[in-house]
Amino acid sequence: MRRLGKTRRTVRTARVSGRVVAAACGAALALLTALPAQAGTPGPRTPHWDLKETGTAAVRFRGLAAVDRHTAWVSGTAGTVLRTTDGGGSWRDVSPPGAADLQFRDIEAFDARHAVVLAIGEGEASRVYRTEDGGTTWTESFRNTDAHAFYDCLTFFDRRHGLAMSDPVDGKFRILSTGDGGRSWKVLPNAGMPAALDGEAGFAASGQCLVASGPRDVWLATGGAARARVLHSSDRGLTWTAADTPVPAGDPARGVFAVAFRDRTHGLAVGGDYRADQPSPRAAAATGDAGRTWRPAATAPPAYRSGVAWLPHSRSAALAVGPTGTDLTTDAGRTWRTLDTGSYDTVDCTPDHACWAAGEQGRVARLES
Repeated sequence: MRRLGKTRRTVRTARVSGRVVAAACGAALALLTALPAQAGTPGPRTPHWDLKETGTAAVRFRGLAAVDRHTAWVSGTAGTVLRTTDGGGSWRDVSPPGAADLQFRDIEAFDARHAVVLAIGEGEASRVYRTEDGGTTWTESFRNTDAHAFYDCLTFFDRRHGLAMSDPVDGKFRILSTGDGGRSWKVLPNAGMPAALDGEAGFAASGQCLVASGPRDVWLATGGAARARVLHSSDRGLTWTAADTPVPAGDPARGVFAVAFRDRTHGLAVGGDYRADQPSPRAAAATGDAGRTWRPAATAPPAYRSGVAWLPHSRSAALAVGPTGTDLTTDAGRTWRTLDTGSYDTVDCTPDHACWAAGEQGRVARLES
């Protein structure tokens, strides 16, 4: 796993801070797709991020699970998990006890009461916790005992079936599977997993290096090697195929950081070089054949992006986020234009026309118009 401009081991143990941005309201999302090519200073009718304080300025939130326009969960450094049920107006600290030394880089939630959170790191630092009561209590359902494994992301196909992925162990990415909503986990056989490239790993930057769409399809994003790839499985992680992408590679800091699929065939990939002093040309790509082939964006985001999400019920509009801003596409990833220059790490949208994003300095915002 490569971590944001530091060595592999150093970044895996680095502490980070956090921010959350929330975007709600179907009317605001409709306005997004109608923005002019050059967005200026937000006006009274222009959608913009309206910050909501969470009281956690020392935390960085890279894990995000948006349930609906009212309910969202975020997870981050110092073992922090927050939950809102009023659209970001207030946040409840529901962090698991005794987890202050952990980094919760991914979280998946099914509703306001049920969630599964992943802690990343080497050896026993990689753990999974589950709650059934809105975070009042948590159960540790998995603790990694293999010193060579480092879990990065998790995803669910439905309320019962889900996967988590680790950086390569013995030359192949390792896949963890649950069939009971995260109560128990087992390592899947690796016979159907292609060999990893030299230096290849995932990026635990946004909780979007492993994503599912539909009941059986899942994609795994990689970087750090000579080529940035996306792996696809159509049987819940038993067998995989790998495809090269045009996203910059050839360095431990470069690759695909996040993918998003609006159905089992149409997907987006974003990434680049996470080092602030390095450019990230061609840092976005799209597929229309389930990830077998990827085409570069004709006009890519201007810098590294770590998170991406399709707008609700849209076949062509999506948001990409990163430390230097938010970008919008209205043509399914062919071209992108900058919407905002604030720093965000991950983004998620819900069926009831709400989009949320998370990142540094522990703040929350909602898209207003």
